[in-house]
Amino acid sequence: MTEIKVLLVEDDEEIVENLTEFLRPEGYLVTSADTQEGAMELLDSEPFDLILLDVTLRQGNGYSVCTAVKAVHDIPVIFLTALGDEFSVVTGLDMGADDYISKPFRPRELVSRMKSVLRRAGKSQSVVTIGDVRIDTDKGLVTRGGQEICLSALEYRLLLVFVNHRGMVLTRQLLLDEIWDMAGDFVNDNTLTVYIKRLREKIEKDPQKPEIILTVRGMGYRLGK
Repeated sequence: MTEIKVLLVEDDEEIVENLTEFLRPEGYLVTSADTQEGAMELLDSEPFDLILLDVTLRQGNGYSVCTAVKAVHDIPVIFLTALGDEFSVVTGLDMGADDYISKPFRPRELVSRMKSVLRRAGKSQSVVTIGDVRIDTDKGLVTRGGQEICLSALEYRLLLVFVNHRGMVLTRQLLLDEIWDMAGDFVNDNTLTVYIKRLREKIEKDPQKPEIILTVRGMGYRLGK
């Protein structure tokens, strides 16, 4: 899976550290800068797919960075800031920002908003590869060894939950919460067991020795490499 390169312009070291660690298993490679000058130097030296930008910085400000980025680069920008008043939001959007998220924020909501902005910019991760299984999220197509795999709607959605939380251990309750709103049918703990078994039978080379959907004893499941 090709990593999405993210420039995080933020002067709070704890936020930088936490976001970098959280986004890495989601498929995002994060580079950070804590000043306007540092951000612009990075933008001139390497390509990025997305910018997460705070308004208040050690030197300069996020509004100036956004204006400079939009004048030269075709890169989507999401403001990530504690300034959540209407004037600040409108100012950011008027300067060309693609989204504006107020702190404190929920990490999973941030990832969802990032994916939405990247899709609109045509820079989303549309193809995910796990071993010999290939998932084309644009086409809703799953293949193994070049052969199409026929998944039910709920099986496909369950697989996407694992893909979207790559590197994380997912509890059974989290899986139920994730697919509950998306499924028209009633889904309980026993039903989840059945769907994981069916999904393994379709995507694993040997369902008895899974390499894609791994069981983490006492905790839940995680996606293999």
